[in-house]
Amino acid sequence: MSGAMDGDVKSGASPTGTAPVRSGRGVPRSALASAFARSFLIQGSWNYRNMLGAGFAYALLPVLRRLYTEPAARDASVARHLELFNAHPYLANVALGGVVRLEAEGADPETVRRFKVAVRGPLGGLGDRLVWATWLPGVSLLALTLYWIGLPGWVSVVAFLVVYNVGHVGLRLWAFRIGLAEGREIGTRLATADLSGSTSRLQKLAAFLLGALVGAVLTGGQGLGAAGPTWIVLAMVAALAGLFVGHRAWRPAAVTVVLAVGGLSALGLLR
Repeated sequence: MSGAMDGDVKSGASPTGTAPVRSGRGVPRSALASAFARSFLIQGSWNYRNMLGAGFAYALLPVLRRLYTEPAARDASVARHLELFNAHPYLANVALGGVVRLEAEGADPETVRRFKVAVRGPLGGLGDRLVWATWLPGVSLLALTLYWIGLPGWVSVVAFLVVYNVGHVGLRLWAFRIGLAEGREIGTRLATADLSGSTSRLQKLAAFLLGALVGAVLTGGQGLGAAGPTWIVLAMVAALAGLFVGHRAWRPAAVTVVLAVGGLSALGLLR
């Protein structure tokens, strides 16, 4: 890890002016790396009472252990972060990194709580639109298209796992780093990152893949090379239609393709 995770995060004095409850030392890279690794399990104890709250506290625990030396203060800090928190599990790392920054700077508990409340809604909305509604179906379409144009099934599976997880892990790491770097100013950083613009561009690419998949399905699953020139042209037309107009009807088009592929597959099995 580089950037904001290269150096220790420095902790501040206790805001109360009384006996310090923090260690006074910075948060070492080992604790930051541990917090990031634990973030992959942030959904491990999801429940309706505090949603991601327990997973968030679990990920933050290595940092809290470094910052709070008194057992009672450390227990109190963990209890604070067990409260209700919900966001997209990948972009929750923005909040995780920001809270690490605030805790290390000596922010009071109410400031930390308000920060978490302020960011959880936007992170949930952005993540759902970027990942669940765009990245996941888009990479799935890529894998299906590779299969329907004639590549072996294992190639499609490996392509899905590699492409999806490169984006997934990269997004988690980016989110944690900018949270650490920006702290409570994360709103400005998210605005300049233009995640909504990235989502729109990915939707166009996914719509192109949707059109390509329709074209590949029309060839009968024998691969474009065996389909003949007429079907190849139709496949290209379907792909271009997906590129230029498919994103305007993204969800209905996706449903249509799923039903079409399911119907054609059932028809093939019946034959």
